[in-house]
Amino acid sequence: MTRGGSGMTAHETLSLAYDRQMLTVRLTRPERQNSITATLLAELGAALDLAERTEDCRLVVLEAEGGTFCSGMDLYDAAGTGAGGPDASRGGTEYYALLERLTSVGRIVVARIDGQVVGGGVGLVAACDFVYATGRSQFSLPEALWGLMPCSVLPFLIRRVGFQRAHTMALSTLPVGAVEAERCRLVDEVTEDAWPSLRRLLFRASRFDEAVVGGLKRYMRRLWIVDEGTREYAVGEFARLMSSDAVRRRIAEFASGQAATRFSADRP
Repeated sequence: MTRGGSGMTAHETLSLAYDRQMLTVRLTRPERQNSITATLLAELGAALDLAERTEDCRLVVLEAEGGTFCSGMDLYDAAGTGAGGPDASRGGTEYYALLERLTSVGRIVVARIDGQVVGGGVGLVAACDFVYATGRSQFSLPEALWGLMPCSVLPFLIRRVGFQRAHTMALSTLPVGAVEAERCRLVDEVTEDAWPSLRRLLFRASRFDEAVVGGLKRYMRRLWIVDEGTREYAVGEFARLMSSDAVRRRIAEFASGQAATRFSADRP
C-alpha cells in the first residue's frame, strides 16, 4: 500500500489503493465475475487488517472491475471439486466470518456498485455500512435454482432490508433493480457519481475518535438477534445442501452453461 498517494498494490483477486484516509479495495477478477474463493476471502480479511493497522484510515471502499461486482460462490471451483461436507463447512465458515468482520471492523465500510451483484455478493453488500449504486446495478439471490439457500447471506440481508423483503428475494430469485434496492434500503443512494457522498462521509468520519466506529458497531450488533448460534445454523445448512449430489449436479450444469456462453460470446 502506498500512503498519501494513489499507488496500487496487486494481489491475486484484488488491488489496494490508499489516499486521504481512504483504503480502496477493488476486486480484479472480472473474467470470473469477481466470484468468491478462499483466496478472495483471505485477501479481503487481510485488507481489513491493513485498514485497522493504518491509524488515520477512516473509510474502506469496496468496488470491482467489470460489469459484475461479485457473483457469489465460484461455481467453477464448486463444480470442479464437488465441494461438500468439510470443504463446504470450512468455506461457509470463512465466508460468514468475513461478513461478521465487515459489520464489526473499526472502519466505515462502503460498497460502490456498478453492475450485477449475485448470491454471496449480496451478502458482502448487505454487511457494508453504506452502499452506493449506479442505476445499472441489480441484485439477485439465485441459489434456489440450484437447490441451495442463501444461508449465510440472509441474516445480514434481513438486518438491512427486513424479513419479508429478504424472504421474497430468496424465494423468487428475481433480480432487484437499483431503484427498488434503494427503496428497500439495500442501497443507500443511487448515483452515477458516488464521490461527493464519499467525500462528505470521509469529512465526518475524520472527526471521529478512532474507537468510535468499532464501539458503535459492537453496540449495534448486541442489539441485533444474530449470535453464534446463527453462524452455526447457517454454515451447517449450507454444508448439508452442498453435500447433495443433485445440488452439485445443478451447479456443474449451470457452470458449464456459463462457460459455453462465454466461449460463444468471445468467438469472432
